[in-house]
Amino acid sequence: MFRNYRFKNYNFRLVAFVVALTIYGIIIIGSANEDYQNKQIIGMVLGVIVMVAVSMIDYSTILSFSWLLYAMAVIALALIKSPLGYSSHEATRWIRIGGMQFQPSEMAKVFLILFFAAYLLKYADTLNTRKRLLITVILALIPLMLIVIEPDLSTTVVTFLVIFTMLFYAGLSAKLTGALVGIGAIGIAGVIFLTLHSSGVLQGYQNERIAAWLQPDKYPSSSMQQQNSIMAVGSGMLFGKGLSNTGADSVKNGNYIPEPHTDFIFAVTGEEVGFLGTVLMLVLIFGIVFECLRTAKKAKDLAGQLICVGMASLVAFQAFVNISVVTGLMPNTGLTLPFVSYGLTSLVTLYFGIGFVLNVSIQSKKFYGDERNLTFDLKE
Repeated sequence: MFRNYRFKNYNFRLVAFVVALTIYGIIIIGSANEDYQNKQIIGMVLGVIVMVAVSMIDYSTILSFSWLLYAMAVIALALIKSPLGYSSHEATRWIRIGGMQFQPSEMAKVFLILFFAAYLLKYADTLNTRKRLLITVILALIPLMLIVIEPDLSTTVVTFLVIFTMLFYAGLSAKLTGALVGIGAIGIAGVIFLTLHSSGVLQGYQNERIAAWLQPDKYPSSSMQQQNSIMAVGSGMLFGKGLSNTGADSVKNGNYIPEPHTDFIFAVTGEEVGFLGTVLMLVLIFGIVFECLRTAKKAKDLAGQLICVGMASLVAFQAFVNISVVTGLMPNTGLTLPFVSYGLTSLVTLYFGIGFVLNVSIQSKKFYGDERNLTFDLKE
């Protein structure tokens, strides 16, 4: 197997960006809530091991089991509604077995990227036919519906955007793309209108979060967390108040941001290391997305390209939603910041996905086409 790899093409820049962002996150987590810092360090070590191990496995071999990956994702999501499901903050998003718990939707996002990479490689030429589109929509809707009923609307939206991006890259027609974007815009406008002028169409707490985002003065208790987050980001100014500071004027120290080590970790970043610290974090996130896309350009086949595009879109969309919530550009959603927020399931599965991008990097099309002419194509 290794004879087909060109290790000098191993994307060490991507590794550097991922590790640097994780270490940065660990530092911020330690400042936000020191009790979780050591656990995140363990998660990083485990993640690095998983990433390196996966990067040595030919992704084409893994994609030959794509339907198994899809089944595992769907079954894990379905188990959330079984006695194994664990509820917290008005939602059931975890599975608890003994003293361990994990979030299936985090694993499902990466598994779905792998599944659709194999699926679209096989059916890219017929993607825009009525039959294939119907089958594709059904395959996407099954896991999306399982996520939305947890309920976890934000993860549903991000997962949909990732799948949609992969479909677009694989050749979804411009007319269908435009139609879906138009329907999405109308749907969002409709949800906002109904939330403000009726009882809404979403779960009770979801309607309240949207209303609190648009009219914070009318819903002070529901908008308090987000308003305090905006205040924290602004109060850091250029250089911040310092990591682990004990100032009485700190929003974090006053416990005005519940669980600052998870969804609102960016607010702690803004307050304690300032504008320059948040810019550094954004640069590292952009570096990861850019390196994934750069690797896609050199992939040996469409499946490799789609894996890289899928992981790039996952990191980009999830980071965009998280930061938009923290800065008040979107309603509160409860979504973590990739590689930064505390969460072992999220961290390890992201490293797992990056491992496949690294494997794509050492199987470039130049190597396969020019030197050995070795190609592994799932269509065959």
